Amino acid sequence: MYLIDSHCHLNFEGLAGRLGEVFANMAEQDVRQALAISVSRESFQEVLAIAEQNEQVYCTVGVHPDSQEAAEFTVAEMVAAAQHPKVVGIGETGLDYYWCKGDLAWQHQRFADHIQAANESGLPVIVHTRDAAQDTLRILKECNTNSGVIHCFSEDIAFAKAALDLGLYISFSGIVTFKNAPLIQEAAKYVPQDRMLVETDAPFLAPVPKRGKPNEPAYVRHTAEFVAKLRGETLEELAAYTTENFYRLFAKVKPWQGEAV
Repeated sequence: MYLIDSHCHLNFEGLAGRLGEVFANMAEQDVRQALAISVSRESFQEVLAIAEQNEQVYCTVGVHPDSQEAAEFTVAEMVAAAQHPKVVGIGETGLDYYWCKGDLAWQHQRFADHIQAANESGLPVIVHTRDAAQDTLRILKECNTNSGVIHCFSEDIAFAKAALDLGLYISFSGIVTFKNAPLIQEAAKYVPQDRMLVETDAPFLAPVPKRGKPNEPAYVRHTAEFVAKLRGETLEELAAYTTENFYRLFAKVKPWQGEAV
């Protein structure tokens, strides 16, 4: 039995300077692999370097939707980067109406470009959505998204059903453990076993009982334990199917060959 952190930011402050400790903590909690997420042109080079240097880490290529001024990747550049054996997804991309206001046509275009790159490369798209549920679903549908995951799920069952109907996976972060997250908890009970992932979004959103502290991949175990209890399952059951789902969605990832407890 082991877990995979399907979304973290290993190049961010608080993690990048202590990767040896981070990886040791992962192993101690049977978190055997992690997906390091790109959020900018600069960060892609950082997460790729971490993935190249560490067998248990893979990465993605993409630009986060939170800044209009961010340097863009062209679709062709993302498709080319996707040929690297350690690049297994496109994103993080999507829509964010919490941090961004006004005319957001640029955000919609960036999202569409990432979906096109994902479709052309055959890789899944990692979707960020905040206060933009209906437009997120609309663009995913209009762009004929082939495969992907709604990361750090923070919506309700209706959104979960719509995303599942589009063929997407749903990933739960430490937010699901928060007391003020009943709608997310209901969605976590609703999502079928074959479409669920777990993640940290480290160094953000540490789960209970680590809330308020910097998050790290090892803490995905707390989220997994909480969701398993919520669903009336054992941790071993949830770990088994979320790991299988990760390998199905991110098909380029080589399953962990090391010793698992």
